[in-house]
Parts: sequence; C-alpha cells; structure tokens
Amino acid sequence: MKQCPLAYSSSPSKVNSAEEISVMYKSRWAIELFFKWIKQHLNLKKFYGQSEWAIQNQVFIALIVFCLHVLIQLEMKSKRKTLQISRYLRAALWKPAHIWLRKIEGKAIP
Repeated sequence: MKQCPLAYSSSPSKVNSAEEISVMYKSRWAIELFFKWIKQHLNLKKFYGQSEWAIQNQVFIALIVFCLHVLIQLEMKSKRKTLQISRYLRAALWKPAHIWLRKIEGKAIP
C-alpha cells in the first residue's frame, strides 16, 4: 500500500493511502456530477429562501416537476425531450389540456 503524505482532508492528521485518496476523489466527483445534473435538468437558477428547509423544499419541488415531465413523456410515448415538453407545458399552461397534449404528441392543433 503506497502512502501519500501530501493529501489534505478534514480528517485527523494522518498519512492517507493512495486507495483512500482515490475513494475520496471518486466520492467528490460523484457529488460534483450530481450538482451538475441538478443545474442542467432542474432549472434552478437561484434559491428563493435562505434557510436549509426552504432550499430543500425548492429542490424537492423541482425534482417532482422533472419527474412529472418524464412521466408525461413516457405516458404519451413522446420522442420529444423533457426540455421541449417543459417548454410546451409552460407556453400552454392556462390553455385547455387537449392543446398541450396534441403538441406533445406532435399533432397539429386545430
């Protein structure tokens, strides 16, 4: 087991093995990828609250909305991307449901 004395962490001062450092970086990278996914798919540009509870609620609501878009995509057997579905729903929010259903299906709107 090769020792690496140059790695810094919040753990007590000790010499970490190369395997331990590898595990730490893989864990950190997974967290980075998760936040990248959140930014790309959940459309969270800013947080409206400052408390931990408010931020958690906003993230959970964004996750629910994303899941609903995916469910619509699956239920309609649509080949459109979730971003397109989201845009159609936003544009037709106050219109009758048959309009955005036809739009998601790719059919002409009479």
